[in-house]
Amino acid sequence: MTLFQSLLLGLVQGLTEFLPVSSTAHLILVPWLFGWDTDPDFAATRFAFDILIQWGTLAAVIVYFWKDLLAIARAVITGLIRRQPFETAEARLGWLIVVATIPAALIGVLFKDFFEGLHHEPAIVAAILLGAAVLIFGSERLGKRTRNIESLTWLDALIVGSTQALALLPGVSRSAATICGGLVRDLERPAAARFSFLMSIPAMLGAGVLALTDLFDQPNFTSYLPPLAVGTVVAAIVGFFSIHWLLGFLSKRPMHIFGWYRVVVGAFCLMLAFVR
Repeated sequence: MTLFQSLLLGLVQGLTEFLPVSSTAHLILVPWLFGWDTDPDFAATRFAFDILIQWGTLAAVIVYFWKDLLAIARAVITGLIRRQPFETAEARLGWLIVVATIPAALIGVLFKDFFEGLHHEPAIVAAILLGAAVLIFGSERLGKRTRNIESLTWLDALIVGSTQALALLPGVSRSAATICGGLVRDLERPAAARFSFLMSIPAMLGAGVLALTDLFDQPNFTSYLPPLAVGTVVAAIVGFFSIHWLLGFLSKRPMHIFGWYRVVVGAFCLMLAFVR
């Protein structure tokens, strides 16, 4: 993998991780469109790179929400010490994030090989990218958008966490699945997005740890570290501004544009796959 390839993929990751358009699909389809995946050196570390580069966007979401995360951590620890773990709104939110993480974590570990196998099927990824537009159009139609994040319940966390499991299919998008899950539970768009971003932290951290084992299994894995570092830094910078932009966008507008983007890009890639 060249530095240019890693820079471009870092840019793609930063732009698409938090937008409801699936960063995983783009990290698969961009190399396929340019023919990079036929290069043995690129293919050897591609999956681990795609997962580990998420640590750049993980850093972005941690930096962006550091005040929220610090308040949540303090509240959870204080609640445990006082033996009143759900005493404050921040403590409850921390435990709700834990609950929401469980479904995707269990399914991801149990069916890891199956989901990894789909990463090698660009046509299937394009079809999922297109089909998941239904989630966006449907949730925008069904959601009443009358609730804030403080109104979240344990049932909400479990349902939204279960939608996160859908994002294990490359092309669905973690942010799309969880934001849409929040909308179906009648959350306001910014509230659904905020909970989605906070939920992404343990998910990306866990996926990155698992991917490290895959990277260490590669011969001469240290040669992959420079391009990985470039892609991670770019993803972190671009991801930070992507979060800020999306929160502002969702405070005023619906997500339909992302649904139509999926339809156009997914249909184009499917037609190209058919021609090839």
